[in-house]
Amino acid sequence: MSGNPGEDRDRRLAEAVRLREEERREEAREILVSLAAELPHDVQVAYQTAWVHDTLGLEAEAVPYYERALDGTGLSRDDRRGALLGLGSTYRILGRYEEAAATLGEAAAEFPDDGGLKTFLAMALYNTGRTHDAMEILLTLLVTTTNDPEIAGYRPAIEEYAKDLDATM
Repeated sequence: MSGNPGEDRDRRLAEAVRLREEERREEAREILVSLAAELPHDVQVAYQTAWVHDTLGLEAEAVPYYERALDGTGLSRDDRRGALLGLGSTYRILGRYEEAAATLGEAAAEFPDDGGLKTFLAMALYNTGRTHDAMEILLTLLVTTTNDPEIAGYRPAIEEYAKDLDATM
């Protein structure tokens, strides 16, 4: 073990990420839970700990780690996006639909070009009964990202219907 706490943290974190990527998730979780207890303000450790809990289907256990990661500073832009999507999706899985929609809505506003966030937001909106908003997001996403010429040919009509599915043209 290194005498430098920062080097030890980096080594253990890298080992846990490697184990998670190798699908040795429980081993990764053990390392990360220990690191998170030792370094409660380390947002990167919190994010990785949340992530490994999610991959194990331990969503309720993942939430406080996601929240801790997002409450602090220091996540890269990519990791922040991942933590927001992870937390929002996890809230949704746990039936916490309003929190899911709020988290994913904030994330989609912060990362407006991320179609994945918009898709998860649409699912959360559906769960809250906001089906019109969900359909508007999905239809708009569909026509702005499709390579299907049959759909692209109807883009103007689909964009109009996305605004109001009950309207007639």
